[in-house]
Amino acid sequence: MNEDKKWMEIAIQEAIIAEKEGEVPVGAILVRDNILIAKAHNQPIANNDATAHAEIQLIREAGSRLGNYRLTNTSLYVTLEPCAMCFGAMIHARVSRIVYGASDSKTGVCGSRKDFSNLDCFKHRATVNGGVLKKECSQMLSNFFKIRR
Repeated sequence: MNEDKKWMEIAIQEAIIAEKEGEVPVGAILVRDNILIAKAHNQPIANNDATAHAEIQLIREAGSRLGNYRLTNTSLYVTLEPCAMCFGAMIHARVSRIVYGASDSKTGVCGSRKDFSNLDCFKHRATVNGGVLKKECSQMLSNFFKIRR
């Protein structure tokens, strides 16, 4: 669990970058064999791209760096529970493990709103661990939206 906290701290730093850029503060990183492969943050506004969630940006970056769209034997850390789009992308990329911080009761599909992790329509399964540094991740999002409202 200490390793998960260490990696989630780096994802939180990416979320802080997103917030400074005026984006919803969500950050993500990808790790393989205890090595940081890539990191990214939300950029839908900056990129005029509804698909530019932190996880999608991360998968694109990691695939480019590794020269392979298959991200086998990796752990993806993200500060907010993935949505359906991001979860699907992670499964298609063959991410082995998904670790998230804050739950998302509106669009989260790793147990909060729905649970896609056990659906039999996917050929690949990833293990899911939620709630890592949940308080820190949740507070960042709450503060962001409080200011916006």
